[in-house]
Amino acid sequence: MYLITNGRLITRDPQGCGYYPQGAVAFDGTTITDVGTEAELRARYPKARILDAQGGVIMPAFINAHTHIYSALARGLSIAGNNPTNFYEVLDGTWWAIDRCLTLEGTRASARALMIDCIKQGVTTIFDHHASYAQIPGSLFAIAECAKELGIRSCLCYEVSDRDGEEKCLEAIAENESFISWCAKEQDPMLAAMFGGHALFTLSDRTFERMVAANNGRTGYHIHVSEGMNDVYDSLRNYGRRPVQRLQDHGILGEKTVLGHCIHVNRAEMELIAETGTMVVNNPESNMGNAVGICPVLQLHEHGVLLGMGTDAYTNDMLESLKVALCSQRANACLPNVAWGEVTQMLFANNPRIAARYFPQELGVLRPGAAADIIVMDYRPYTPFSDENIDGHMLFGMTGRQCQTTVAAGRVLMYQRQLVDLDEEAENAHILEAAKELWGALNHRSY
Repeated sequence: MYLITNGRLITRDPQGCGYYPQGAVAFDGTTITDVGTEAELRARYPKARILDAQGGVIMPAFINAHTHIYSALARGLSIAGNNPTNFYEVLDGTWWAIDRCLTLEGTRASARALMIDCIKQGVTTIFDHHASYAQIPGSLFAIAECAKELGIRSCLCYEVSDRDGEEKCLEAIAENESFISWCAKEQDPMLAAMFGGHALFTLSDRTFERMVAANNGRTGYHIHVSEGMNDVYDSLRNYGRRPVQRLQDHGILGEKTVLGHCIHVNRAEMELIAETGTMVVNNPESNMGNAVGICPVLQLHEHGVLLGMGTDAYTNDMLESLKVALCSQRANACLPNVAWGEVTQMLFANNPRIAARYFPQELGVLRPGAAADIIVMDYRPYTPFSDENIDGHMLFGMTGRQCQTTVAAGRVLMYQRQLVDLDEEAENAHILEAAKELWGALNHRSY
């Protein structure tokens, strides 16, 4: 049994005490067993192994509801001749170029890079949407292997697309199908599977039919929707339907499906998303960086859509995304008094609700019976601090890099900023070699 003590404790538990100025949390195995004051828990569990929070903030770990492992090796990358002026050119010149060169070994290195960065920023659960068209077979299994070794709870899928021809498309469908079957057999509480699809303008009706047949109702879909206007134009021009309506035509919508982005959806589509219980994930920083627009978060919230927060791998810092989400919504509405409740709900309440549709243990809260996914933030406030204003401190005081201890399913992954059972220097060296190989293939030169 472990006991995390010597810190301010934020539980995010609406049914219990939300804040302990001198709190502690006990966990045994994968599960939280007790939460309370430090004095009470020390007396109750005198033989527990102590993890010292060093005066920091003890709180639930973060969940990233939409990311891309395949982009992890792109940090600092410049591709010769790539100067995109629109969203399609961003995709074709950058991300599709990367995944067309990403080998199975590159996928492993990307997974390790992203997951290590997640650990260091307090993220213990990810929903990943992978593409590595250089080598498709076995890619999800390689990522799952890394996730098990590093201790990150992962819901994985492969990005099906027609963009590189029928053979690659069929391989992508087969990879999803195989991984879904494997997850159903393994029943690992730390791994889950969805059926991935790229944007609708890269998916024909025939491909949708193949995806649905291969899935056979076993899981939900994780798909990019109306991220750019080209998605809307293509659907209307070639199918006479808007993107969300087209998804409904193929039986893609539902309570297990995640729609990434949904920037250019109209009210009829919002109603359809809400009626089917489909989830939406906003990726604010990526959307602004790609100049594709601002997700209608306020309107989706009004329609009762379960709206979560992701990063699209633009960052692995969920607090960074939270800050950008608030500012972008206020700038878009030209109102300085909106979105605070909506964006904090997305990250702290809705992401756990999304995760609950795929993982058996309760996440996002510190209370007995919930998963022992706990982080400690090195944050010492100089203004009043409690559960009444914690979101204000997170928006204007904390960053992901202040995470000093990370626990996932009761496994200590980082303690006082030191990765546990990992040689970070060796990991970085291995990842660097994979990045050099990828960059060399993209730019036809050595690094």
